[in-house]
Amino acid sequence: MKKIQESAENYLETILILYERKGAVRSIDIASEMEFSKPSVSVAMKHLRERGCITVDQDGYITLTEEGRSIAEGVYERHLLFTRWLTSLGVPDDVAAEDACRIEHVISEETFRAIQKHVDG
Repeated sequence: MKKIQESAENYLETILILYERKGAVRSIDIASEMEFSKPSVSVAMKHLRERGCITVDQDGYITLTEEGRSIAEGVYERHLLFTRWLTSLGVPDDVAAEDACRIEHVISEETFRAIQKHVDG
């Protein structure tokens, strides 16, 4: 997975989740989901667009590029695994999801794959 800033990873993951849930994503959806201001999301979308992670059509609909989707899927895969693993250890669902969100950004690919192999058997 290509390394980018944690905040960018969170935005890409949110776009992926919203797209899977709703079929279309606009900045206002991201702002609502992440509880961020519309101007903050607009600045982030500009950076993601310049980095080649998203495209935005004339109606404001956001689509992940191949690179953006790859990053988002990698982050989301980590999130799901860590959430599942932590809840299996007895951590409450909400705490597990929050902690998974932190862990998913700082752990190396090598360590993640080792944990994934252990968790998935």
